[in-house]
Amino acid sequence: MLPLFITFSAIAPRRLLAACAMALALAGCASQPAAPKGLPQRVEIGSVPFYRGNANQSAPMALAAILSQQGVRITPGLLERPLGLPQGVDKLQGSMQNVARQYGMVVYPLEPKLNALLTQVAAGNPVLLRFEQGAAFWGEPRYALLVGYDSYKQRVLLRAGMNRRLLMDFDDFTSAWDKQGSWAVLVQPPSQLPAQVDRQRWLKAANDLAQTGQEQAARQAVSALGQ
Repeated sequence: MLPLFITFSAIAPRRLLAACAMALALAGCASQPAAPKGLPQRVEIGSVPFYRGNANQSAPMALAAILSQQGVRITPGLLERPLGLPQGVDKLQGSMQNVARQYGMVVYPLEPKLNALLTQVAAGNPVLLRFEQGAAFWGEPRYALLVGYDSYKQRVLLRAGMNRRLLMDFDDFTSAWDKQGSWAVLVQPPSQLPAQVDRQRWLKAANDLAQTGQEQAARQAVSALGQ
């Protein structure tokens, strides 16, 4: 184990430089970020579609992409009327969930923690979320899909707005996500459980699905838990 303190007066200049270099190298090794416990260091769900556009906070694009990923034949244009756009832009968080349920999908809310999102991505589940995109003194809400991360480089990968592969540092992303309420959900087929599923949260999501008239899909969601 290295001593906490080095008596520099006892070290010759060359040895002093070598000692400093070694200390810096060791500090760098110690500070390298590690993947969240039990998760891969790097993940990218490359199969997730991308629809480019900034209109209506990119909500139709993000929702169309995640529904397409789940096997629904859809385009952003077909979602504008169900989402109540353009008049309903201030109600998108709720309307997006309702529309996803109308397609028989379970909308499963995630904890407002970065690791909760990374856990789902590592399991192959893209995350639908909202974050604030823009400069420090100007930004706007943006709906996007989290489709990857790199723990070594401490950054996430998003499908967002005009960017198929938007890279953001963990800290920058978390701050931008927090500014928009840390909202994030999975849009899952009823037979596909999330990673580390919370039983009560899944059952509530199944009940919400049933309330939209999708009783059969809701029963499938409940059955997926083994009931």
